[in-house]
Amino acid sequence: MKFNPCILGQCTDSGSHCDGCGRSHVEIADTKQLISNLLEFSNRQGYENAEDFADFVNTKLLKKLKEQA
Repeated sequence: MKFNPCILGQCTDSGSHCDGCGRSHVEIADTKQLISNLLEFSNRQGYENAEDFADFVNTKLLKKLKEQA
């Protein structure tokens, strides 16, 4: 399955999938929760350089994905 990000202004919440991005509403909710958890973690740590934390998470995730391939 290919990831498709939300398309601003075209998101829908009827049915099982969004008409804008085509993802299931469950997947969208899970993604929002994941982002919310990362934000809460960053805030709890009090990072003054939250952008560096986000870059670190991105780098680590990409590394782990490549290791699985």
